[in-house]
Parts: sequence; C-alpha cells; structure tokens
Amino acid sequence: MRHTLPIAPQFYVTAPQPCPYLEGRMERKLFTALQGDGADQLNNSLSQQGFRRSQNVLYRPSCTDCAACLSARIDVAAFRPTKSQKRATRRNSYLERRATSPWATDEQYELFRHYLDTRHADGGMADMDVFEFAAMIEETPIRSRVVEYTDPGTGNLIAVSLTDVLDDGLSMVYSFYDPRQQQNSLGTYMILDHIDIAREAGLPYIYLGYWVPGSPKMGYKAKFSGLEAYVGGAWQKVGDPNLFSDASTHPLSAAPIAEQVASIQLPDRRPTKG
Repeated sequence: MRHTLPIAPQFYVTAPQPCPYLEGRMERKLFTALQGDGADQLNNSLSQQGFRRSQNVLYRPSCTDCAACLSARIDVAAFRPTKSQKRATRRNSYLERRATSPWATDEQYELFRHYLDTRHADGGMADMDVFEFAAMIEETPIRSRVVEYTDPGTGNLIAVSLTDVLDDGLSMVYSFYDPRQQQNSLGTYMILDHIDIAREAGLPYIYLGYWVPGSPKMGYKAKFSGLEAYVGGAWQKVGDPNLFSDASTHPLSAAPIAEQVASIQLPDRRPTKG
C-alpha cells in the first residue's frame, strides 16, 4: 500500500518596503500559499493566529524592528454599539443587503475605482485595473461571499464587502463604498451589519484585519467595543487602546523569523481513517 505524507505549508518573507501606516518605517510580511484540499483548515487555523487572506495567499506582518500591526477582531457577544454607531445604523437602514458568490462585476469595479480615486489615490491599490480587481474578488480557494448594499430606490450599488466565512466568524477581507456618502459612515455600518450577520449565524467573531495603534487610518477599529488584538501569540481584550501603543515599535519587539515560524500551530492534515 502506498502512503502519501501530508506536506506542511512553506513560509516565505517579502522584501522590505515603506510602511503605509507609520512614517519612516519599513514593512515586511510572512506568507504562505493557500491551496489544495486543506485550504479551509489552514485558513481557519492561521486566521486565529493573526494571518489575513489575499487571494490564495495568507500573510502576517513580520517587520524586523516593529510589531505595531495587530490583528483585530470583535467579540460579537461583548459588542455594545455606541450612540454614534446606532445613528450610523439608522442612517443606512434603507439599504438592501445581498450576499452573492465571489464574482466581480463592472458596477463593483466602477464603485471600487471611485472609492480609491477619492480616498486612497496614493495607496498600494491605486493602480489596480479591472483584471486585478476580478482576481481579488474571484481567486479564493475557500468559502467567500460578496456582500452588496444597494439603494432600493435607485438600484445603485452603494457599498461592497468581500467577506470570508470562517469556522468561528466572518473575516472582512476588503470593503469599499460610495465616497459621496462618507457622511453616512458606511464603513462603520458595514461592520455593524456584519456583526448582525454573525450573531444570526451563531458565529462569535468579526475579523477586521490589522489595527495599528497611533495610525489615523486604523483608528476607527478601536471605536468598537468587544475589540480583541492578537499580541504575543494570544488574543487579548483591548479595553483601553492607549495601552497598546507603547512598546510595539521598540527594536526588540519583533521575534526572529525562525522563531515566528516555529510558533505557528498548523492544523492536523493527516487523512482520517475510513
């Protein structure tokens, strides 16, 4: 009888490049391929250890002298909306939500381009063309959904979230919206609506990506109660965000790559006995 041993994921590190969140610092990412029959298991396991998905790659910041980027998630059971968040829900309650398979459309791309050109014209995605956009939406080896929010009166697409469905929650991979309606707090509303979706589905967490204490671009994530951050190999309740903004940029705050890889817990991918 022939036996095939499971192949463990291989991890790699990107070349350093300027950090988009903290001026004067360089970022580097630890990443691995997301593919094969064990893709769902690997995605679930590594998402719980601070990794994020981009198409068929899982990555986590691995900078040489900084650990300011913290993976963040909301504990749905502990979340309590603020007054301003309740207002955001009321302002956008007219929108209709529709969850579809991950398929890119011209309308999505038009909204995406308008969003980038208005809010992130100098960002890393600014030059993304329609083919790259389609790849971002469609190239997923796991269970993903495109959640669209439309105006029922006009039929116009107002906001979109590419969302992964994990064993323990929803991961908001990327969201964008009509920048002309910025005053309606659409970004906040989509997170609030995903909290409702997760609660209805019995899923305990909403994964928000990375929170960088001290970065204005990421400050909105700290406004959600029930926030947890992945620090030192474990999820910690945030409570006071100011307590997370000191030692993370110290030169000795980041562990060596070999130590980081050795500490990653991989799912058991051995075939089950029939």
